[in-house]
Amino acid sequence: MTSASTITLDNYEWQTIRSSLDESGHAVLPGLLTQAQCQALSDAYDEHGRYRSRIVMARHGFGRGEYKYFSYPLPAILDQLRQALYPRLVPIANQWNQQLGLSAHYPDRLDDFLTQCHAAGQTRPTPLILQYGAGDYNCLHQDLYGEHVFPLQTAILLSAPERDFTGGEFVMTESASGGQQIEVIPLQQGDALIFTVNQRPARSLRRGTRKVAMRHGVSVVHSGRRHTVGLIFHDAR
Repeated sequence: MTSASTITLDNYEWQTIRSSLDESGHAVLPGLLTQAQCQALSDAYDEHGRYRSRIVMARHGFGRGEYKYFSYPLPAILDQLRQALYPRLVPIANQWNQQLGLSAHYPDRLDDFLTQCHAAGQTRPTPLILQYGAGDYNCLHQDLYGEHVFPLQTAILLSAPERDFTGGEFVMTESASGGQQIEVIPLQQGDALIFTVNQRPARSLRRGTRKVAMRHGVSVVHSGRRHTVGLIFHDAR
């Protein structure tokens, strides 16, 4: 596996990222992983010892394709990213809860938050890798997994659009009392998308802060093979 030592988050403009998350519920970190790092993660998909379980999506009505949950310890590059992203996102998560009138307050360190998850019976790791082939897709969903839910997560596209696959766009929907909005978010190989897990506050000129619910999925892959890594910060029951 490629070394995690080349990963840095300092080159991104985090105030802009925060503004994007507040405005739309998602933000892109271009080129977070190199092509070599993406390829190393994709190539390890069939190394069964890395994973705790494999899910065939059609068996559960989730869509078509499959994904695998990593076992602990995570690959070094994913562990570093999860540990580094969490403290960047926790101030946003706590502000969102305050705006939504929720009492949950997330600790500054990921390890402390995972201790809370584990005390509530959420002990299974949730970082995962997804694999899609031609005709595969992912139904709109939310990654909740238990009582403790961190409101932001990250997906990293490991495959190159138009080279490795066609189709397979990342799709998000936003639902509120005024209706539903659908957005397709273009990504390139190595790009990371930070996005809302469940619900977020949104500004309204007439009513102040309102609550909107977000879901995400992947449109039909037309050709080739698409791999994505998902970094979820809460663990699962």
